[in-house]
Amino acid sequence: MRKIYMDCASTTPVDKDVVKEMLPFSTEKYGNPSSLHSFGREAHDAMEKARENIAKLINADKDEIVFTSGGTESDNLAIKGIAYKMKEEITDYKGPHIITSSIEHPAVMETCKYLGLQGFKVKYLPVDKYGVVNLDNLKKSISRGTFLITVMHANNEIGTIQNIEEIGKIAKEHNIVFHSDAVQSVGKIPVDVKKTKIDLLSISSHKIYGPKGVGALYIRKGVKLEPMIHGGGHEKGIRSGTENIPNIVGFGKACELAKKRLNEDAEHLTILRDKLIKNVLNIEESYLNGHPTLRLPNNAHLRFTAVEGESLILSLDEKGIAASTGSACSSKKLLPSHVLLAIGLNEIEAHGSLRITLGRGNTENEVKYVIDVLPGIIRNLREMSPLWKKPLEIEKWKKEMKK
Repeated sequence: MRKIYMDCASTTPVDKDVVKEMLPFSTEKYGNPSSLHSFGREAHDAMEKARENIAKLINADKDEIVFTSGGTESDNLAIKGIAYKMKEEITDYKGPHIITSSIEHPAVMETCKYLGLQGFKVKYLPVDKYGVVNLDNLKKSISRGTFLITVMHANNEIGTIQNIEEIGKIAKEHNIVFHSDAVQSVGKIPVDVKKTKIDLLSISSHKIYGPKGVGALYIRKGVKLEPMIHGGGHEKGIRSGTENIPNIVGFGKACELAKKRLNEDAEHLTILRDKLIKNVLNIEESYLNGHPTLRLPNNAHLRFTAVEGESLILSLDEKGIAASTGSACSSKKLLPSHVLLAIGLNEIEAHGSLRITLGRGNTENEVKYVIDVLPGIIRNLREMSPLWKKPLEIEKWKKEMKK
């Protein structure tokens, strides 16, 4: 049976050139980058080369890049780090205030909830039916105590891209620190931290054909964070712990390749994505989630009336197709996606969604195969569904869901 991987928002295969670059640093060049001898200097030089490649991808300076274990740690370090650093400086009687969106990744949402329990005020901005933050709402939400705006660049589920350049301008006009989770966008669409006036930016290696377990946080010069991990003072004292050199080297190589291939990959993925969406929407009562044009080039997020998402994923898997119902970070939860609820879907609609995220290795023949097998799968699942064109059963189902 053929196997087709279309879940690249969850993770990507490690590029062969990345693996080749990494291997010597596990077997021959294994020095600690903090050591002064030749082994240590060799590891340190490789780490700094990787730091420079990451910086080039987002138009930053290399000394503004701090290595972490991945996107989740980067988000935590950015949000908690600035919150704890700023808390004593906020004199507004309403207390320190954070603004975020209602469709953020759990690494941001849960961090903000945690800070909310510690006395910070958090405003969760609503989004429209496409998942776009209203900039007027953002402006109206700013108070004297607002010290942080954290809005993701592109959504990990529906692929909608936010206008972070305008958000950056608003933040600067009010002297507010701006953080963006760019885990899904970096390496897929242009990201320029200088142009967008971003102060803090989260990046992850395994979303761009690098190894798992490594990421980075861009910290604009002059922005001060409270460290979350204390120890030997690595990464300029911001993130202690001996750096994971093999993975950092792989991460740097992945960023180098992403920069070279950015336009080529985006064009290839957009063609495949549009072909997939156009044909799948020919299926009766199928819909596209997210913005029709302001979306990541590899993201097709669809929903089907009277189809249950988990059953759809398992049926596709039987045909050799790997896809997702939503974010892989929380897909084992039975609750409907908070992102899909935020864009106005009800629980039944949210449970009937499918996320297909393409990678640079996917082909037109693979997309054609999905287009060919998906209608039959949808038809079979609807034949078993109590909700397919049965209004009385739908009303009964809705009542059950409310209990």
